[in-house]
Amino acid sequence: MYLVSLIIVVYTIALLLIFMYALAQLNLLSNYLSAQKKKDKSPKFNFSNPSEVPLVTIQLPVYNEMYVMDRLLDNISKIDYPKDKLEIQVLDDSTDETLKTTQKHIEALKSTGLDIVHICRTDRTGFKAGALKEGLKVAKGEFIAIFDADFLPEPNWLKKTIPYFKNSNIGVVQTRWSHLNREYSVLTKIQAFALDAHFTLEQVGRNSKGHFINFNGTAGVWRKACILDAGNWEGDTLTEDLDLSYRAQLKNWEFKYLEDVETPAELPIVISAARSQQFRWNKGGAENFRKMSWKVISNKQLSKKRKVHGLLHLLNSTMFLNVLIVAVLSIPMLYIKNEYAHLKPYFYMMSFFVVSSVIFFVCYWFMYKKIYGNSFKDFVQYIVMFFTFFSIAMGFSLHNSIAVMEGHLGKRSDFIRTPKFNINALSDNWKSNKYINKNIPIYVFFEGLLALYFGFGMYSAFIVGDQGGDFGLFPFHLMLFLGFGFVFFKSITSRA
Repeated sequence: MYLVSLIIVVYTIALLLIFMYALAQLNLLSNYLSAQKKKDKSPKFNFSNPSEVPLVTIQLPVYNEMYVMDRLLDNISKIDYPKDKLEIQVLDDSTDETLKTTQKHIEALKSTGLDIVHICRTDRTGFKAGALKEGLKVAKGEFIAIFDADFLPEPNWLKKTIPYFKNSNIGVVQTRWSHLNREYSVLTKIQAFALDAHFTLEQVGRNSKGHFINFNGTAGVWRKACILDAGNWEGDTLTEDLDLSYRAQLKNWEFKYLEDVETPAELPIVISAARSQQFRWNKGGAENFRKMSWKVISNKQLSKKRKVHGLLHLLNSTMFLNVLIVAVLSIPMLYIKNEYAHLKPYFYMMSFFVVSSVIFFVCYWFMYKKIYGNSFKDFVQYIVMFFTFFSIAMGFSLHNSIAVMEGHLGKRSDFIRTPKFNINALSDNWKSNKYINKNIPIYVFFEGLLALYFGFGMYSAFIVGDQGGDFGLFPFHLMLFLGFGFVFFKSITSRA
């Protein structure tokens, strides 16, 4: 009976935390919808007046980017901005042959009159954060634009973002990511779906009410003074962008998010690349909760609502751990429900928490219809995409929970870059990519076992109880079976 009580308590706490997160999402939806009705009246620089055009440094932190380096440099060279007001820093930590080819490409661009420098470190201390900090020491610009190697800003990108710094309180201007290869595969579609929710609902919902948001590591601009005032880049977490964002906002710097300014980028096309990115983001989120949560809680200038949203924001990745707990315990709970009749009132009450899924469904629909449309056909496609996304996201929950636990426990790990491919059409060319991790992590096999476990959960629906089965959790177990099965199968077969 003690074990039963423990299972019920842990299951209930995890459900409550998920429900709290769902309510926060609902609040962000309300903020998002109200923000759509407001006109942006921000003061802006007048770019027709040369004296108002500020000096900008573009930083390109790169590391062994053979497949996208030429594309990146060619694209950045087309940025439409006065040449005497623009500096480009290629912060190159590469250790392979791209170091020489990049240098040659940079020399060719220099001959056109472009102010572009190649900054190389022999010591990768701090990884990306260390490279950005190193470049900042000699950066000429008052404002620092940052692009990862797979991002392709439009030529007028700076003219759409820099004007907002007319407001001297603005420390960061962040733009929305769009996706070059959204339709490549099921994997890229669900990644795009998740990122679109973040870059519409969450970023706008938080920013419109003055809550904490984060610079997303790329496709944004910093005021140099803001970086320095907040304590500069630090490499003690895997998400240096989230870390500096919170330190800056705790110093009362304001962030400006531009939903209507898109910056196209490439999504990981193989599951090993998606895994490395997910691991870094989720572990980094947990690391930043360790680092920043008390600073948020103890700050007397912050309202209670802003503190709550900030803490939930820092705990975003921890939701994967709650999902995994609920998933794993749901099968024992199915048997407990049918074994202990006196607990039926509890289970009736717990069924209320299905509303969490309904909230997510409603919130994501508003994101989806803005990007794709709101016809009946679009809604049907949305239903399919929503359940596909939820299934595969739950399939990643073991992998992401390991990342979260390592982050909360303070286990350090290196910054593992996400391999880039420069592929837009479905093909097998990616198999020649030299940066792909060909090793299969041991926990992949546990994901396969979990797929079988949730297959047993579906079978259990037919055999429990005295009334011909209990199918209340059958859809949930089916989604888990498909999600873990997909992740396991792709992890085993998507190898070069």
